[in-house]
Amino acid sequence: MHPQPHPDTPVSSRPLPVQPDPPDAAHSHFGFLLLPDFSMIAFVNAVEALRMANYVSRRPLYRWSVLTPDGAPATGSNGLPITPTASLDDTPAMETLFVCGGIEVRRHVNGALIRALTRLARLGMTLGSLCTGSYALVKAGLMNGYRCAVHWENLSSLREEFSAMTFTEDLFVTDRDRITCSGGTAPLYLMLDLMARRYGDAVAAGVSEQFILDRIRSATEKQHIPMAARIGVNRRELVSTAQLMEAHIEDPLSFDQIAESVGLSQRQLQRMFKEYLNISPTRYYLWLRLRRARELLLQTDMSVMSVTVACGFQSPCHFSKAYRSQFGHPPNSERRRARA
Repeated sequence: MHPQPHPDTPVSSRPLPVQPDPPDAAHSHFGFLLLPDFSMIAFVNAVEALRMANYVSRRPLYRWSVLTPDGAPATGSNGLPITPTASLDDTPAMETLFVCGGIEVRRHVNGALIRALTRLARLGMTLGSLCTGSYALVKAGLMNGYRCAVHWENLSSLREEFSAMTFTEDLFVTDRDRITCSGGTAPLYLMLDLMARRYGDAVAAGVSEQFILDRIRSATEKQHIPMAARIGVNRRELVSTAQLMEAHIEDPLSFDQIAESVGLSQRQLQRMFKEYLNISPTRYYLWLRLRRARELLLQTDMSVMSVTVACGFQSPCHFSKAYRSQFGHPPNSERRRARA
């Protein structure tokens, strides 16, 4: 038990309340398998979150090991090498092994890697991935029957190659003994989610404050996928329409103005949105404005009235009704929910 701090002790230096450690020490030991050209930002975001959890709690909540397929240093996509602590053939006891991928991941997934991952899965180890590391798990057949997250840039090609798989646009997915995560900063939010489940919200909140995060993003949040990546570059009219809508959030254009600007009839636009996005242009435009409204509510101190105007709604009543319909609660409760 931690001693009680003196009342004059600064809050930032007081130990955080931590839920009891699990009985198995391996539960707090994560491994990161670095494939060649791995994404450095995804790897570092994950490891730094674990380091900061130890710092804010004043306890060694986490250990981590860095592995490479052959035990040699791995070079990230930014050209910086990382020296491993073990090779894949000498994997220490741990709870979860995250495969860290990056550019050209297909070139680095071979038979030896697949056999090693399959062996670890049979031993009962939880397997995860960061960024394009999901490809290694999918290629090894270890994601069959699981939901899988991957960086949006690879979604279309993986859905095409593995049509029976369930790929999501979520930031990260924890599905039983598989934990997959998209790239960039998303691994930071994954680690915050995992530590909140294991050691309590106070630890995750303490890490978030140290990293000066505006908020903790949840697993249910979707990646923002650019229109060109979502539908391909061949439908330039659709991409142009989406870009036009995004440029006119505060002063929404009419459907007539949009159709005229992109050189299509209203019927052509309706048919194109329905075919490629399964949504009407009007509904898509509203979703863009509501998504921007949610960002402003969560990331700024703007009043609800100011957000109403900034997102092109004519009245707070209209804005509140549309917001509740999209997110399940009114805009004036969004900040309270996030803080809670």
